Amino acid sequence: MRDRFKFRQVCAVVVGLCMAGLIGSVFSARGDGSGPRYFAVVNARIVTGAGSVIDSGTVVIAKGLIQAVDANVTVPPEAWVIDGKGLTVYPGLIDAGTDLGLPKEESSETTSTGRGRRRAAPSGQIAKGPEDRPGSSPWRVAADELKTDDKRIETWRNAGFTTALSVPDGGIFPGQATVIDLAGDRSGDYVVKAMATLPISFKPIGAWWGFPDSLMGSIAYVRQVFDDSNSYAQAEPVYESNVTKLERLPYDRTERVIARGVRDKEIILLPANNSVQILRALRLTDEWKINAVLYGGQQGYEVAGVIAAKKMPVLVSLKWPERAKDADPDAEQTLRELRFRDRAPSSPAALAKAGVKFAFYSGGLSTPKDIFKNAKKAVDAGLPRDAALRAFTVDAAEILGVGDRMGSIAQGKIANLIVTDGDLFNEKTKVKHVFVDGRWFEIHEESPGEKPGDHKADSAPSSQPRHSASEEGVGR
Repeated sequence: MRDRFKFRQVCAVVVGLCMAGLIGSVFSARGDGSGPRYFAVVNARIVTGAGSVIDSGTVVIAKGLIQAVDANVTVPPEAWVIDGKGLTVYPGLIDAGTDLGLPKEESSETTSTGRGRRRAAPSGQIAKGPEDRPGSSPWRVAADELKTDDKRIETWRNAGFTTALSVPDGGIFPGQATVIDLAGDRSGDYVVKAMATLPISFKPIGAWWGFPDSLMGSIAYVRQVFDDSNSYAQAEPVYESNVTKLERLPYDRTERVIARGVRDKEIILLPANNSVQILRALRLTDEWKINAVLYGGQQGYEVAGVIAAKKMPVLVSLKWPERAKDADPDAEQTLRELRFRDRAPSSPAALAKAGVKFAFYSGGLSTPKDIFKNAKKAVDAGLPRDAALRAFTVDAAEILGVGDRMGSIAQGKIANLIVTDGDLFNEKTKVKHVFVDGRWFEIHEESPGEKPGDHKADSAPSSQPRHSASEEGVGR
């Protein structure tokens, strides 16, 4: 009887262990419930983004990371295999400046003109001077306001974008931008780097009754904020060491956040699109002693050498200047305007030739098709294709401070990949597969009359793995 009882105990333990192992394997395979965690793209041309190309190789993905990449890689038995013969694997693309995932709000001043913009947090009474902190809410973080139901996220992802810098808008210090990956079950799953950059705008926000009501006023205000924040940073530790001897410091939320950002060398984005703005931003960077990155950069062709000498990174807007669609056709256009519109797409080539590190951002373009079309204009204006790819991948990641985890296809980096049937900058090329944080999305071509998003690509197939990647893709 005792032996039989022991036998039953042993059986119960064995069954328990088997069930635990089975449950564990299920959760290991499904991860967060979205599907398998192991993939291998084999027999593919691999453009690593770091300067090397593997003509026929394999990329192995395990639990959201790139486990291996090489010409000769052993595919794990648990991996779902995608045959990449005739296909090319690229690092996932990065849009280095957009408002993806952020809600759009319209103020009463812009509703009538259709120029709705996100507003900074209410500041109370009309600002009479810098001490009122007008248009300043640097404590806001885009990560806290993400709306994952933004349909543009899927549109950008289907085109090959796996990552974006989501930038709040409205005011002089609108809030902190967040690096996000374009997939996840909850908003928190999207966040790669919550407080990635602190954007600044010099656009006047006041009118004749408020401050600041001019460009000079806006710059003076930003200068005052940095001076006040620097003073606070110096005074705070002194006070904390002498709380019984010194008058306590007044609380200023803007000063605290800016002081922390400067101390931690957070990336601060300065607007600089034409040559005058670029030279001014370079001077202000030295004056304020900040870790700055310029954004705009469309007239970089005139001052590329100066930017290079300062070793200043630039985010280049792909929304090239053009004449307003509702402009009077008979109105005169200055030679300066015409020259700027003609030469702006040559700025990336000039920056690349001078050795300036730069990245591309959509800058308000409404579709990925327009992004690629305008990037192609830069290539046609002399930008080497490998430099264009870097501006969407490794250089963008490094500028945004996430180069250690994304931007190229390398072991240990986040598995953000796209698989195409041709050269990335060929307008006929189609995206076949996208991986975001190791989640697999198979891209389907839209049928006539079908609305975007009707194909809900999941990060795993419903039954068996696809062993052929030659199905219909999506065009740009």
